[in-house]
Amino acid sequence: MTGGRVVILGKTGRNFAAGMSGGIAYVYDQQGNFKDRCNLEMVELEEISREDEEAIKGLLTNHYQYTASLLAKNIVDNFPGLGNKFVKVMPKEYQRILEKRVVRGKMELTELSDG
Repeated sequence: MTGGRVVILGKTGRNFAAGMSGGIAYVYDQQGNFKDRCNLEMVELEEISREDEEAIKGLLTNHYQYTASLLAKNIVDNFPGLGNKFVKVMPKEYQRILEKRVVRGKMELTELSDG
């Protein structure tokens, strides 16, 4: 994955994110033990933000529309109670690149306003 977003609703293996250098994964951690199965060498685990909530709900809504997944529908319908079970998996290198883009964008805006 190089820049996309994915929602994982099922169980993960014991070495999740090994080699993950781009994109964002949102893992539905029903059992609360995902951290023990994640390879934290290249990623950080974060709480989801409001922006992440919207992304997750959008992805789950699409998933439900295409597959009729009752789990996806249940999560969307009960997001205030279930949304906190998601863990954001963010590659360290990808975060660094995103932060550089934000800084570069701010510099460009400053140059435009000065020009």
